[in-house]
Amino acid sequence: MTNAVASPHRTHEVFNQAPPRVDVNEYTSNVPLVEGVRRYDAEWAQRDLTEVGALVGTAGFQHDAELANTVLPTLHTHDRYGHRIDEVEYHPAYHRIIGAAVEHGAHTSAWADPKPGANVARAATFMMFAQVEPGHSCPVSMTHSVVPALDFSPELAGLWLPRLYARGYDGGLAAPGSKPGVLFGMAMTEKQGGSDVRANTTRAVPNSDGSWSLTGHKWFCSAPMSDGFLILAYTDEGMSCFLVPRVLEDGTRNVFRIQRLKDKLGNKSNASSEIELDGTIGHLVGEPGRGVRTIIEMVSRTRLDCVYGSAAGMRQSVAEALWHVRHRAAFGATLIDQPAMTAVAADLALESEAATATALRLARAHDEDGDDTEKAFRRLATAVSKYWICKRGPHHAYEALECLGGNGYTEAFPLARRYREQPVMAVWEGSGNVIALDVLRAMTREPESVAAFDAELALASGSSRLFDEHLTRIRGALAELATLDTAQAQLRARPVAAAMALGLQGSLLLRTAPSAVAEAFLAARLGPERDLEYGTLPVGTDFTAILDRQ
Repeated sequence: MTNAVASPHRTHEVFNQAPPRVDVNEYTSNVPLVEGVRRYDAEWAQRDLTEVGALVGTAGFQHDAELANTVLPTLHTHDRYGHRIDEVEYHPAYHRIIGAAVEHGAHTSAWADPKPGANVARAATFMMFAQVEPGHSCPVSMTHSVVPALDFSPELAGLWLPRLYARGYDGGLAAPGSKPGVLFGMAMTEKQGGSDVRANTTRAVPNSDGSWSLTGHKWFCSAPMSDGFLILAYTDEGMSCFLVPRVLEDGTRNVFRIQRLKDKLGNKSNASSEIELDGTIGHLVGEPGRGVRTIIEMVSRTRLDCVYGSAAGMRQSVAEALWHVRHRAAFGATLIDQPAMTAVAADLALESEAATATALRLARAHDEDGDDTEKAFRRLATAVSKYWICKRGPHHAYEALECLGGNGYTEAFPLARRYREQPVMAVWEGSGNVIALDVLRAMTREPESVAAFDAELALASGSSRLFDEHLTRIRGALAELATLDTAQAQLRARPVAAAMALGLQGSLLLRTAPSAVAEAFLAARLGPERDLEYGTLPVGTDFTAILDRQ
């Protein structure tokens, strides 16, 4: 007998797999985003946006996004000696990501340098960072959104706004005046009330130096390592809003007891927490008893960022799905060239483009040069869009995930993470019913918003029979809604909000996108053969024209 000579251990070659999707510029490769930036007066930001697109497309940034979501934040309530410290430790990748977002103005650039298109440029920046790593965008969004609320207290605004506008980042706890920039969070809800903040029990009592002492428990406090928070608490005058610093101006740590971190479905890189306040120092923002009115300025802006975040997620889903199906072959042909897959990919692209078009239109409406009509339009359109686009996100993510087959269902690819991420945009700052009822509230209290919304949709009248018929139905539904009692109106709130959102998206695409995109979108969403699932586009759809934009 002879001994067999061992051969090299080689059982297979890797082929018919997509190459890594790295070093793709996430700005220049996204035609709807580039066109929208130009259309809405932000072309001056092209250079910076191209730089951001290149950054977030690198292998290093993508790896940081993975690390931030797999090496999760850790709560340290005490140090080794037993001192209470209430610190959350993040992987350094998280700090690199949020530091880059702040450096590029994803937080407050539109406030720091207001001009036509400022919010559009900021939205595009925010969306590209959120496309690759969404968790960090929570404190970035809240930092942007706190600015108009602080306007209710000029003295506080004078102290904090320069810190908010700065583009430096330091994730540690220190006196806010000593840091290169600051981030903000908020804490409104409590365990017994949730969205019904009237059920809150946190109390605030005045101190002799003009500050207040807050005592209570907050059920959700995202980004607890932020430098300041807007927090609701009751005073003798009623629900009031307070600015609570994590660290006081003299460097003393405020009482801010982190009880636990929430174990969430997704959004893993962002630490969300429960906190206890016990004689915690706060400063009144706005008038006592007018806390909801004060903090709603912050809430409305974070709702808009939820639209941006969902649109960013749709873009990631489409980009990853198309990358796979353009490189993978099965049954004798590349997946993208097989009609069933072509239809699914194109339909996902249509949803993404409609969300992007809506997000950028809303961004432009929030610029400081907007007239009264623009302000009325954005009041209603933001709520309508938040309701619809954020609800479309999870199903869109799932369908994109399925394009990758088994690969999509593994954590090695980003779409499993995206699938878990998308629902949070629908929950944050008002879940479906809360937002649908806010649509009703806007129409009732600010009827000028209905006229402005209708005028925006009507700009596309005569461009499409399907659209004109849908616009007629919307007008009829709104007229009927005005005749209903409160209970009946609430039953109609969701379908009316959905119809309005589709009307807005259809109008925008008819006016701004190639005809192939607009016609396919309207046929798939409003046509007689529309379906509940993606991939049911009509025969004759120009798939190439739709997909080349992605």
